[in-house]
Amino acid sequence: MGKPRAASAVKLLVGLLSGDPDLLRRARQLLVRRFGPVDCESELWSFDQTDYYQDEMGPNLKRWFLAFEALISPGHLAETKIEANALEAEIADDCLLADVSRPVNIDPGYVDLTKLVLATTKDRGHRIYLGHGIYAEVTLQYAHGAWQTLPWTYPDYRRPEYHAFFSRLREQLAKQRQSTGPGQEVGGEGAS
Repeated sequence: MGKPRAASAVKLLVGLLSGDPDLLRRARQLLVRRFGPVDCESELWSFDQTDYYQDEMGPNLKRWFLAFEALISPGHLAETKIEANALEAEIADDCLLADVSRPVNIDPGYVDLTKLVLATTKDRGHRIYLGHGIYAEVTLQYAHGAWQTLPWTYPDYRRPEYHAFFSRLREQLAKQRQSTGPGQEVGGEGAS
């Protein structure tokens, strides 16, 4: 019989999406206030693989990834998504843009050594319910020395430059785990 064990700490990742670079910086500020210092961030990439968000977010969207210094328990993903949604709403309330109902999209997830997991409020056949209206999806798997896409992997998450960035996060996670031990959570059990 298997015995339950605490999960290893993971690297918190947030994908930001907006057509306004100033709002992306504002979102970063709010996220740092909540989750602590950023230790890795991507370039600002054009989000042009789909027009899925255009009606609610406007044109010329940019994608920006942030990863945080403090590792978290994967068990905190639902709580993190709820907080991200609250930050989105706060930014939307502050902006009062008539033609843009969602000025910033904040999508949290995490990188582990074998996978990249995203949180969502939308249920699908490949997603697992975490509680509080939040689901988790393995968006990418790491195998054979590279990130592997899955049938449901979002078009932008298939991009090689994203994979290179996620590999940097994976390497950073491995170094952090070496210094703290693989099963330990940085910041203690209550860290999120």
